[in-house]
Amino acid sequence: MKSKQKFLLINCRLMLLLTLMGISTALAAKEGAATAIAGRTPVVHAASADRGAPLGLASAVAIALQGNPGLAVIEARVAALEQVPGQKGTLPDPRLLFNVMNLPVDTFSLSQEAMTQVQIGITQMLPFPGKLALQEEIAAFKAAAASNEVDEMRLRLARDVKTLWWTLFYLDRSLEIVQRNQALLRQLVTIALTKYKVGKGLQQDVLLAQVELSKLLDKEIALKGARRSWAARLNALLGQAVNRPVLLPEKVKESLPHPLAEAQLYRLADASRPLFSALDKRIAAARGRLDLARKDYYPDFRLGAAYGFRRGVNPDGNNRADFATFMFSMNLPIHTASRLDKKVDQRTSELDRERYALTDERSRVEAAISMALADYERARGQVGLFRDGIIPQATQTVASMRAGYQVNKVDFLNLVRAQITLFNYETQYWKALSEANQALARLTAAVGKETVYE
Repeated sequence: MKSKQKFLLINCRLMLLLTLMGISTALAAKEGAATAIAGRTPVVHAASADRGAPLGLASAVAIALQGNPGLAVIEARVAALEQVPGQKGTLPDPRLLFNVMNLPVDTFSLSQEAMTQVQIGITQMLPFPGKLALQEEIAAFKAAAASNEVDEMRLRLARDVKTLWWTLFYLDRSLEIVQRNQALLRQLVTIALTKYKVGKGLQQDVLLAQVELSKLLDKEIALKGARRSWAARLNALLGQAVNRPVLLPEKVKESLPHPLAEAQLYRLADASRPLFSALDKRIAAARGRLDLARKDYYPDFRLGAAYGFRRGVNPDGNNRADFATFMFSMNLPIHTASRLDKKVDQRTSELDRERYALTDERSRVEAAISMALADYERARGQVGLFRDGIIPQATQTVASMRAGYQVNKVDFLNLVRAQITLFNYETQYWKALSEANQALARLTAAVGKETVYE
């Protein structure tokens, strides 16, 4: 009996030593270790590797710019507006006249009365000089502003795609870390259970490891649900089926550039942002509408000519001569106080509104640049801190505690806590990297250019 217990104790210690020495290998093996330990298939992300090549960030943006339905709606609107200027600068269609004049109603004869005639003619409306040119100019400014709004929509769409893409990337990395820590905790459960069976451990250590493992399983469920939700949003922006799997690359460039100074970014946005160009053209269109309202103080004209055919003969026996008619008319803009003055006031207020809108948007853009820059600098600092300081230190701490636990100098609770702390730090690192790139996406959209760094 004693030899059997001694044999079990030696086996237990050997298992413990081999297990602790293999933890780092298990961490690198990820799902393979989890499968071997748990006896089940590893957790797979919503987009598995057999569904095609990973969707890179640049590819996602390109797909969205080509297939987003909301962008297509605005582009179609611009195409329609581009057809308006030529219409506005063209004279109204002439009118064809056909009249029967001075027809006697007792006989309805065309030859009974000398003044009876069948008249055919044409009239043309002539707006006061300058009105057509102003109307065409206003329509051209509106079409150009709409074109700038398409460019603005492209910036915002690219920003939203980048934000969603980096959110999914962070969730993927979090799932990997969760799965890795699940594998580790299963190992720790096995170790604690083995020690408990041979009387060298506590039952509470086993229960503690199982509770922490359950917490990670709950975390995995939450992360998978969040990933499905964010993937659906990304698919919607890409113009794809919302339930289509989205596979992202496992590695990205983790270096973060140094952005330009805040004042430089303001100047760059003022020169590059399509929003400002659109508002400038809206101001020009409003100014044109004001000039057109002032033109309404001048009359429009109508010219016309008609030819009247007559039947019958004169008392002297000659055939009756046909009639030629020439017409000229003009409207009389006399309601200046009740209509024209108020119209000018209306157009003046509209021009002021567009100018105020430009000032307001410039302030909003500068605020967006400042906030995005602050978020980027904060997240970039956190990335460096986690990568170069906290995570290496926490990794060394966990390794030291593992060695101490091996010789019973560190209790199980502290080892588990240290491992969970390292898990949290690794997750926070990827979150900070994701937030930094999301802030950079907002910054480039606010400036209107992709290159906003030194």
